[in-house]
Amino acid sequence: MEIVYHIAFGIHLLCVAAILVLLLLQANKNPKKLSAGVVHASLTALIAAVIMVGLWDQAHDEPANHAKFGVKGLVIAVILTLGYKNIKKPVLKNSVWATMLGLTLLNVVIAYTW
Repeated sequence: MEIVYHIAFGIHLLCVAAILVLLLLQANKNPKKLSAGVVHASLTALIAAVIMVGLWDQAHDEPANHAKFGVKGLVIAVILTLGYKNIKKPVLKNSVWATMLGLTLLNVVIAYTW
């Protein structure tokens, strides 16, 4: 089961990086349009995170930090919700784009500092 955990971890990292890159690619574009890849990567990152939490006890000796997992899950759920609400819109507002980018960066900071 440890190998499944590490595969899910790799997929999760790739998805978070994809969200960040796809959002940053829109930085200089006017008007901004949300890429469908952001929504797909967000959903895949969330699924991979749920798998990792489920396998945590089998892959690690220390107890799980469920507060951290909850905060990170909430952040990725908000990114996913914003993505679903704005995927069909022809123009992505700068405020929504900045919120999604900020939440993605917050998720990365929480992962490395908490």
